[in-house]
Amino acid sequence: MLTLILAVAIGLFDEPQAAAQEQKQRYIPNRQFQLKDLQVEELKFTQTTDTGEKVEHKIKSWVMDTEAKRQEGLMFVLDSDMKADQGMIFVFKAPEPLRFWMMNTYIPLDIAYLDKDGVVVKTYTMIAHDTTTDYSSIKPAMYAWELKQGTLRKLGLKAGMKVTIPEKVKAKE
Repeated sequence: MLTLILAVAIGLFDEPQAAAQEQKQRYIPNRQFQLKDLQVEELKFTQTTDTGEKVEHKIKSWVMDTEAKRQEGLMFVLDSDMKADQGMIFVFKAPEPLRFWMMNTYIPLDIAYLDKDGVVVKTYTMIAHDTTTDYSSIKPAMYAWELKQGTLRKLGLKAGMKVTIPEKVKAKE
């Protein structure tokens, strides 16, 4: 009992304080759009495990809905700026062939290209600072979803699977 009282007194169970600290994002020099200022939406998909169990995954994702935001993407972001359950969704007005690169991107990333219905058309693991590899969608895509490297494999997200994207995630330009 004394341990519990001490834990509460020193703030170990102070959830509002922990949540506030979790929300803080550092100022990232060289970025026009700070992560803390970007719209965040939750994308979902369901994975079927080897045992047939269905597991729903939810990934909070920064929304890149303008040309300037899409160009900046995850440039200058450090590994410590992004959690395993965070991503960045790039939204375009209409499906088109997409090609991404890793200029000024310090962390390796997974990318999933999604069609207008949220179906994965192509995935890659991208190398930090790589500006020469062709990470293209192959087929027209309306979204590109970037996650920390290894996330797609860990969560079992593959071509042909559907990601639920909130309706309010739309390109502004």
